[in-house]
Amino acid sequence: MNSARSQAIQIAQEKLALNPLYLDTETTGIERNSEIIEICIVDDQGQLVFDSLVRPTGRIPVDAMRIHGISNEEVAGAPTWLQVWPQVQAHLANRHVGIYNAEFDLRLMQQTHARLGLRWPMQTGFFPFCIMKLYAQYVGEWNRQRGSYRWHSLETAGRQCGIPLANTHRASDDSLLARALLHFIAQHT
Repeated sequence: MNSARSQAIQIAQEKLALNPLYLDTETTGIERNSEIIEICIVDDQGQLVFDSLVRPTGRIPVDAMRIHGISNEEVAGAPTWLQVWPQVQAHLANRHVGIYNAEFDLRLMQQTHARLGLRWPMQTGFFPFCIMKLYAQYVGEWNRQRGSYRWHSLETAGRQCGIPLANTHRASDDSLLARALLHFIAQHT
């Protein structure tokens, strides 16, 4: 086994020892004005800790709806980010949190904060880590253009590992798949 894979396994085992949470979001898109419209947190046993649709300040574009299937009608009666955030923050406070493509979800959380005039970073810290980058290191395919290991979509990673959970582009399912991936990496020696 190569040293990059060994190191990825060791990091995954260390993260699991911290009893992490897992987070995923769905959004109105990937642009600088996009917002969170769904957020889910699951614990390391795979139990739902928090799961909510979020009513955005703008409309959900058709392209985004095609990916996750969340419609403007579904979020019309949902709580706003201002209403959801205190609960999310309470769950995340002082916890290690695994996120598949952490950069994206954290950026969208920050953007949603900024759009509503909330301060970032959080007053009580949390410790996010990126399962996507860890999985890329575990697979070990070098991407010369990026100068890092080749990233894989959540769907591809789950399929490559034979994990029978679908990447539905819904926050709860994708949180559970990210959790299963971290466990997969940690259990392979």
